[in-house]
Amino acid sequence: MTHMVHGAERMKPKTVPVVRFVVKGMSTDEPCSPTGRPYTVVYDGTCTICGRFVNMLRGWDKHGVLEILPSQDGCVRSRFPWIPDRAYEESVQLIGPGGRTWQGAAAVEQAIDLMPKGKLITWIFSIPFARPVAERFYRWFARNRYKMGCGEHCQLHTVEMDFGENESGQRS
Repeated sequence: MTHMVHGAERMKPKTVPVVRFVVKGMSTDEPCSPTGRPYTVVYDGTCTICGRFVNMLRGWDKHGVLEILPSQDGCVRSRFPWIPDRAYEESVQLIGPGGRTWQGAAAVEQAIDLMPKGKLITWIFSIPFARPVAERFYRWFARNRYKMGCGEHCQLHTVEMDFGENESGQRS
């Protein structure tokens, strides 16, 4: 069989209309500039439990080191393009200077550690095996957060998260 392409038979590129989205009254074309704070916490803005956690962080953040954004904010993906969309569904993200990124239990530990007197809480992570246990608990919690009294909207929200764990719970 020979494959011949003649000028008339070539496929011309199609033009597809572009749709402009507005999220919560903010156009995605608006500049997405950082607040000048060294760290950014990105959390699930539809989760009441996550909202309580970031409100607690806001209260502790006496020196203003944290910018706190819901993952649904139109600027998040353009400001942090290296973080895949799925990561925002799976866990809280903490982005630091130079783009260094923590997620899950590590993000929670680091964010608390940044707070005045945060080391009074985060010392527990220095206990052998505490970090892996905390991460495992965090992953369990993240998968089940919509079942834990988060509100009516969460009962309708289906979450299908794959943390790369096999049947025995080990990361693959």
